[in-house]
Amino acid sequence: MSVMANRPRRLESYVGGTWVAGLSDGVPLLDASTGAPVAFIDSTGIDFKAILAYGREKGGPALRRMSFHERAAMLKALGQALLEKKEEFYALSTATGATRADSWVDIEGGIGTLLSYASKGRRELPNARVLLDGDVESLSKDGTFSAQHILSPLEGVAVHINAFNFPCWGMLEKLAPTLLAGVPAIVKPASQTAYLTELMVRRIIDTDILPEGALQLICGSVGDLLDHVEGQDAVTFTGSAVTGQRLKTHKAIVGNSVRFTMEADSLNAAVLGLDAAPGTEEFDLFVKEVAREMTVKAGQKCTAIRRVIAPRAYSEALIESLRARLGDTAVGNPADEAVRMGPLASLDQREEVRARIRDLAADAEIVAGDPDNPRVLSGDASAGAFLNPVLLYCDKPDSVRAVHDVEAFGPVSTVMPYDTAEEAVDLARRGKGSLVASVFTNDPAFAEEVVLGLAPFHGRVMIGNRVSAKSSTGHGSPLPGLVHGGPGRAGGGEELGGIRGVKHYMQRTAVQGTPTMLSAVTGRWIPGAEVRSGGEHPFRKSLAELRIGDQLVTGTRRVTLEDIEHFAQFTGDTFYAHMDEEAAKANPFFDGRVAHGYLIVSFAAGLFVDPAPGPVLANYGVDNLRFLTPVNPGDTLQVQLTCKEINLRANAEHGEVRWDCNVTNQAGATVARYDVLTMVAKTRE
Repeated sequence: MSVMANRPRRLESYVGGTWVAGLSDGVPLLDASTGAPVAFIDSTGIDFKAILAYGREKGGPALRRMSFHERAAMLKALGQALLEKKEEFYALSTATGATRADSWVDIEGGIGTLLSYASKGRRELPNARVLLDGDVESLSKDGTFSAQHILSPLEGVAVHINAFNFPCWGMLEKLAPTLLAGVPAIVKPASQTAYLTELMVRRIIDTDILPEGALQLICGSVGDLLDHVEGQDAVTFTGSAVTGQRLKTHKAIVGNSVRFTMEADSLNAAVLGLDAAPGTEEFDLFVKEVAREMTVKAGQKCTAIRRVIAPRAYSEALIESLRARLGDTAVGNPADEAVRMGPLASLDQREEVRARIRDLAADAEIVAGDPDNPRVLSGDASAGAFLNPVLLYCDKPDSVRAVHDVEAFGPVSTVMPYDTAEEAVDLARRGKGSLVASVFTNDPAFAEEVVLGLAPFHGRVMIGNRVSAKSSTGHGSPLPGLVHGGPGRAGGGEELGGIRGVKHYMQRTAVQGTPTMLSAVTGRWIPGAEVRSGGEHPFRKSLAELRIGDQLVTGTRRVTLEDIEHFAQFTGDTFYAHMDEEAAKANPFFDGRVAHGYLIVSFAAGLFVDPAPGPVLANYGVDNLRFLTPVNPGDTLQVQLTCKEINLRANAEHGEVRWDCNVTNQAGATVARYDVLTMVAKTRE
């Protein structure tokens, strides 16, 4: 039976492996369009210390027993299961004030983030439980003492305190990297829209895909939860800067050096280029983007455009274009298919936005929209939290403060003029740090000056123009592969960013020791570690037989002048250093004609490849190729090929093997070194 069938209902928290209702009837949560009760929320009576302990003792060990690939497969299965339930989420999402398009970003965008991290975990992380960070650091001349940085999962719990505007995406975009890292999570959604988060968590728990204790949910106040966080825990927060600063300075967070990531108020700016005059494609794209960012989710987005920075000469035309576009926005109940912008999340939120508009009006004039008299296509204008888009204009933005300090978290933006690129950068930077800025220009010089000026004050900068118009993801879209966060007033933290987000929930440790000991700890062979040579050619071994450190020392091959000339003519690479003795001698790196680097690599393959069919199925690449010593005619090459890393694939009959290939000359000097990547069968046929 759908949860929708019993509205309004008492929300429950999922803690300690069971669904628990609070002790009181709870606070009513109202439909944003009609004012009717949707649910009641309360968390009194919950033992918050026990929740943390349950995550640490139950969820953490279960996740850490899994490899990155196993966790990635878990995320994929979870994302696919949630997609099958998406219509149930859409049906409930209208109560939050979101249109179908708004809900797509929240629901399918959130599920897409799960699937994106599942893909990244499989492609970019090893099928292991420890992640290597950087190269080996040599600490001794004789090679007996080295160091390797590793990343291992924190052994605590990640507490995610989320905002009301994205009840699904806000949870999933934090949950994906957390679970991929191997850390359990406690999710605390903002109360106003917690009913949608609770529904999604119910469906997650129903799948039985996650290990017990990997995910817990608190609907209502977190009580004394933060009093019990410890040094292995992490806390993330999305919301107001005032609340974030209070949490960030909580005595347990400070005293235990708990990792704290905050995403707070952000006065994001969009800059119209000096070249983007009315009538240009960039001008039209800019108008469309500003209007869209003002109206999507009724402007209740942390990435929405709050400050519209435009050349003074174009400001009047820009305001007229925005006024016309915003005036055509159909506002009303999102259940109505004709509606393009729903209400704010609550009446309290609308009053908060109206108060902030009054603050802004001290520095700017309202040029479009009436914040006090909403016009709606459908819904209850008196009971619903409706607010038409409001555009303001500040003529002297360099001499006032409110437009750079006050965020109205709704469909509100302020146009402010500039005369030079330097002034545009200065205005944008007055926001004191933002999540995102966009620059609409077709002038590379303008883009360079403005983007480099904005970068230190923003977590992301998007350049929009006619070339990328059809493919651009837009100003306000956080993407799984890009960092989401910003400096200064935006919170100073980072989320997402691909595998960068996973590392936030892991501890970086420098491990020192002999190469053999480091290889044992990391699962990767490093130069100087023990090897096993002789016997069967390593290419004849399946993954079941191959071991880290298995090595082949090849025979030798002499490089002749005829080899070099033949390779040059055969490939067309007749660079002078290979063909002209005098010109090569004049080169500061060579003593005369030298062999092509790719000739060396080709000869090396000829020395180490075992040609008969066997467990090695394919060569799919070379990493970190470096040519270190020139090879002259008459030099002799030899190869040491060592099994460096074995990466099993969970649901395939093959895996990846990384080989260290060290090519030396007759004097024992390394002439080339690189990693050879092969696909190898798990067993012999």
